Amino acid sequence: MTAALDEAAPVGPALCAYIARSQTTAIPKSFLSLGRLHILDTLASIVACRDLAPARLARDFAIAQSGDAWQNAATILGTSATASLSDAAFASAMAAHGAEINDFIPSAFVQPGPAVVSVALALAEQRGLSGQAVLRAVITGYELAGRMPKALGIGNLRRAGIANHGIGPVFGAGAAAASILGLAEDRIPDALAYCVQQAGGSWQWLLDVEHVEKSFVFAGMGARAGLNAALMAEAGFTGVRDSLDHPEGWMRSAIFTGGDADRAGLIEGLGERTELIHTAYKRYPVGGPTQPAVKGLLDLLPDLDAKAVDGVRIEMPGRWQAFRDAAMPALNLRYLTAIMLIDRRLDFVSAQSLERMSGDAAVHALMAKVDVVHDPAQETPPGQPRTESARVIVRLKDGAIREVYVPHVTGFPSHPMDPGEVEAKALELMTPRLGAERAQAVVSAVADIETLPQAVVLAQLIAT
Repeated sequence: MTAALDEAAPVGPALCAYIARSQTTAIPKSFLSLGRLHILDTLASIVACRDLAPARLARDFAIAQSGDAWQNAATILGTSATASLSDAAFASAMAAHGAEINDFIPSAFVQPGPAVVSVALALAEQRGLSGQAVLRAVITGYELAGRMPKALGIGNLRRAGIANHGIGPVFGAGAAAASILGLAEDRIPDALAYCVQQAGGSWQWLLDVEHVEKSFVFAGMGARAGLNAALMAEAGFTGVRDSLDHPEGWMRSAIFTGGDADRAGLIEGLGERTELIHTAYKRYPVGGPTQPAVKGLLDLLPDLDAKAVDGVRIEMPGRWQAFRDAAMPALNLRYLTAIMLIDRRLDFVSAQSLERMSGDAAVHALMAKVDVVHDPAQETPPGQPRTESARVIVRLKDGAIREVYVPHVTGFPSHPMDPGEVEAKALELMTPRLGAERAQAVVSAVADIETLPQAVVLAQLIAT
């Protein structure tokens, strides 16, 4: 097909058919395996982030709004508290992205797990649905979360100042909800119309300091909006049925026309290829693009003494300034380098600590010795899949140089974690709060999720 034909071809009918049949159609075993692993990774993130500010604020807000709800209630994941369906999904998603530890799709600039998994589990609990229904809904949600930003155009979204991170989860959560609710094919266009009307988000999240607005844009907003879109369609709300194809509809608006838009990619190979293979795991509790530099410094640490370090230079591709000057600790490479040199390791708590970043004199002294610069040679050629890399150069006071180049980090789509590594990460995150036996029970339950008659078991296992 030519580019002109691709641009003119409708995408809505095929997309609605895919979502409508997602609970019954055959799914490749490899997709099911990946779906289970990403559910586990998301649950582990919720457990680890339960007491961080985004989770606490969202939980308190949800309980204040509807904590006494007795009808249509669901568990706020990571706790035993309940709230109305929408408020519970919102709070659960905020917790899942309470820190930089959940999964992400680097090619789409979205983090699907928090919104998609939270919505699927909330609906499964409220409707008494099975683990198999959740798994299928999650796989469906990941498809939309990853495909929609790329269909609109990553560059188009950036030029318009619209955050992919807000767009993808709305459609991902909406598709997951429509799937698990079993919406009829002729009602799914209405759900998509209400996703359209709520899709948004600004790149100003980069200016956020406390990770609260970021958690809202990346997770809470999408969970609530996508869930409500599907529930409204179920309740009979009608909308523009061809909002993805009409010449004057949302997807054909000027900002999403031309540039790097890929409308055909929204439906290409649905059910045959999956966005799950493009979804990365964060091996370390820091932002995705900072992972290679963190790994490089950790590799060098055995031969380094912080007192002997004269300077550190980190060379990386992409938006290097954001990770040199980020106000958020887990995104600031100068801060992360300093605490790793001092602590000789990287732990989850310190990586998120605003207090330490703002008030630790020793950390500030070392941060002054760290620079982050752009390396054009590490940029991915146009048209090639996005990768992450870094070169870390440590200069010692005696003039010696320690240097390492990290072309990738395990967990990135080009070098994915294997199931054992994902389970090990989950146990590492969950064991401090749940204990070893219960953490292992979560891992086992997710591994056998298709056998769970009631998916609410997962919420109960991680409740504290």
